[in-house]
Amino acid sequence: MLRMLMNSAVLMLAAQTAYAADAEQCRVVRMAEPGWNDLAFTTGVAKVLLQALGYEPQSEVLGINVIYEGMKNKDLDLFLGYWDPAMVTYYEPYKQDGSIENVRVNLVGAKYTFAVPTYVWEAGVKDVADLHKFADKFGKKMYGIEPGSNQLMMDAIADPQFQLDGWHVVESSEAGMLSEVGYEIKEKQFIVFQGWAPHPMNTMYDFKYLTGGDKFFGPNFGAATVTTQVRKGFLQECPNVAQFLNNLTFDIDLENAGMGYLINDGMKPEDGALKSITLNKDRLDAWLAGVTTFDGKPGLAAVKEKLGL
Repeated sequence: MLRMLMNSAVLMLAAQTAYAADAEQCRVVRMAEPGWNDLAFTTGVAKVLLQALGYEPQSEVLGINVIYEGMKNKDLDLFLGYWDPAMVTYYEPYKQDGSIENVRVNLVGAKYTFAVPTYVWEAGVKDVADLHKFADKFGKKMYGIEPGSNQLMMDAIADPQFQLDGWHVVESSEAGMLSEVGYEIKEKQFIVFQGWAPHPMNTMYDFKYLTGGDKFFGPNFGAATVTTQVRKGFLQECPNVAQFLNNLTFDIDLENAGMGYLINDGMKPEDGALKSITLNKDRLDAWLAGVTTFDGKPGLAAVKEKLGL
């Protein structure tokens, strides 16, 4: 009888060990995003789900270079926002030294390049090569987002083929840039800015993407994918979070709506993420397939219970 009890205890311990996929050091999951609303939203989704699974996710708003250095130095664990090809030059050194690894593409159908209001496009600015012809109307300014995120615009200005001597990039923030875009469109003034999808700007404003930026943003108006990245070794150290990251994908419609909660409704990222998850709870089956809570319980049931779904 004693042997039976001992064997039973061993089996129970083995089962518990099998389900406890992640070590204690994995409980705190350190994320970062550069202050872009698409990444604020997707990071918010990850944070809400990880919290419901019993983890303690943290998220900071940092410049892209700081994010990459943080992952290289193991001060950060993951980043959901590697835009390819727009961020290739940022990532290249870390790809070469192996300090940052790609997990999977989490979004397809994105794009990112120069944009102008439709009335500016109709006036003759249809390609990056047309900008210099209207230099005075533009005030020799391009409008970008956060400092550290506008290098491709600066590279275009430095390229002699576009004749943009004396031009400069006005750096502020995503919200600051879009505020300026809205004002200039209202006043029917000329403005060139960074446009991208997914983003509610595509329905908020009447604008066109410029051709000619392939050298910097890639072909087809900067057609892009977005990839999840982690610091070297994280996937092996924290296999349950790794499974979650391998499952976590988005699409343009989901992100446009989710970003709208942040931009138009003034919701905080986690609140917008929770609303999106609630309205799209059918996605949880795929997002949480094979994922457990931190203490080894079935993840899907736990998240639904925790979030009241």
